[in-house]
Amino acid sequence: MPDNIQPEEEPVSTAWQRLVQGVLGVFLLMGTGFMGYYYWPPPTDKLHEQVQELSQQVDQLKQEQAMPAMVLNRYRNSICYIFGVYQVGFAQQRPALRARISGTGFVVADGLLATNRHVAEPWYGDPESAVLIRKGATPRLEKLLAFFPGFPTPVDISPAAFSANGDLAVLRIEDSLAMHQLRPLPLAENRPEPGELVAVMGYPMGVLGMVAKSPSAVYERLAFRRDDQGAANELAALSLIRPSATCGHLGDVVGDKLIYDAPTAHGGSGGPVFNSRGEVIGINAAYIDGFSGGTLGISIDALRPLIQAAQKQNLATAKEQSPSKK
Repeated sequence: MPDNIQPEEEPVSTAWQRLVQGVLGVFLLMGTGFMGYYYWPPPTDKLHEQVQELSQQVDQLKQEQAMPAMVLNRYRNSICYIFGVYQVGFAQQRPALRARISGTGFVVADGLLATNRHVAEPWYGDPESAVLIRKGATPRLEKLLAFFPGFPTPVDISPAAFSANGDLAVLRIEDSLAMHQLRPLPLAENRPEPGELVAVMGYPMGVLGMVAKSPSAVYERLAFRRDDQGAANELAALSLIRPSATCGHLGDVVGDKLIYDAPTAHGGSGGPVFNSRGEVIGINAAYIDGFSGGTLGISIDALRPLIQAAQKQNLATAKEQSPSKK
């Protein structure tokens, strides 16, 4: 082939067609992309939602697992062991009935404790006391003391308000120094739902329970001591007044009653029942022997009117005691 022969050029019409096709193809791709962006969700949206939901479940699980330790560390000092002595008797005679009581209380407002009525007024619901009272006997508290973690000595407490038809009471802390040092526990605003995790704080088995978990030297000294108040005083001096926590789930909510499977025992009456957010949803009240899921509490909603009544009473007392201005 001769060296001076030039390659044949592409016709202008063919080149123009290809250019137009290329431009149209680019616009078509761009249009498809815009339509996909605006009218079809990205294929990863569902996966992103699933990951978010899983992360929330993991966070909730972590919160629930950490809740008992959190409430113990944060609110331990505001949950007290209550010890008392009461009698039921007739005038000019020796008491027909004299007994000790133990229970749990917790700070709900400045200078005020919540507990069960059968702790603050021990003859409430007691059949033996009821028989004597019907015969004309008079019930009376001899003493009622609160042992707080971190306090070397107990403080006097006295009844401030009782529920008319329920096992709830509010007590007044008589020690003015102690009452301002104690942090009220947060009360839940929302109604609890069955299935929620709960933690119950208190002093199950009373002094016996605290002695059982004390160091060996203390246990050997106090285990067989029959003086509950003396043992409690010694535990307080050694900073061994410490509430315990048990966990479970809320089985049902019926009116103002809470049913859960967190175990408890005598002495745990009046303790706070926490939800997974560290809020108090109720007051521990009783348990059914032989049924591990039958622990009963009372909703915090039933306690609010008693707190308000006790606060009004405190305010009225303070006004009466304040010096009048000329």
